[in-house]
Amino acid sequence: MRAHLVLVHGSRLSSTQWAPQVPLLRDHVDLTLVDLPGHGARADEDFTLARCADVIGEAVGAVPAGTPVVLVGHSLGGYAAMAYAAARHDTLDGLVLAGSSAVPTGPGAAVYRGVAALTDRLGAERMTRVNDRVLHRLYPPERIDPVIAGGYFFAPTATAWREVMALCRPSMLEHVQCPVLLLNGQFDQLRIGARAYLRACPSAREEIVGRAGHLSGLDQPEAFADALLRFARRVTDSAERA
Repeated sequence: MRAHLVLVHGSRLSSTQWAPQVPLLRDHVDLTLVDLPGHGARADEDFTLARCADVIGEAVGAVPAGTPVVLVGHSLGGYAAMAYAAARHDTLDGLVLAGSSAVPTGPGAAVYRGVAALTDRLGAERMTRVNDRVLHRLYPPERIDPVIAGGYFFAPTATAWREVMALCRPSMLEHVQCPVLLLNGQFDQLRIGARAYLRACPSAREEIVGRAGHLSGLDQPEAFADALLRFARRVTDSAERA
């Protein structure tokens, strides 16, 4: 039995964020890559977490019946996945929240406000140049060029993080009964609230990607993909025993 992974990208990028993982995953699991509202193929749509849940629901609903579904979200996509799981956890066999373990209130909200403020201050053209320069400095072209080929999407950033700060809390996972993996880079500031999510969700556990920051799937593609595949095997093994 093969699991089906529904992959949801992070802020400012699109589904091409998953380009480094696709060749590492596709021989072992089936994949659906989602563009969030305001990003990628959905760039003309307004961003709301409610609409994100609808988009994710369409992807989950398209998976053939009887196939174990694992929803994977990174950063903003992790909070969108959390919002979906809070309402429709019965449709999921597993949930992976990557780089989205900060509680977006109080001190934990500072990171989100900073990202939104910087984007507004610099504007899309300068942010594009900054992103290109930073990402090309951090990663080899063969890894990062397919990611940024999908473009950057700055317009929804402030609205998206306002919604996250207003609505997303560890309590959203209280009724999620499927296995949950908090997959965080070793040096990711957004893993600061992981304990709160682990307390809220008894089915959750955390795994750390060593020598990785917030973009752990880019920092350590093989280790990140291996963690997803181990989790997917755990999900399928449980489904086969049921």
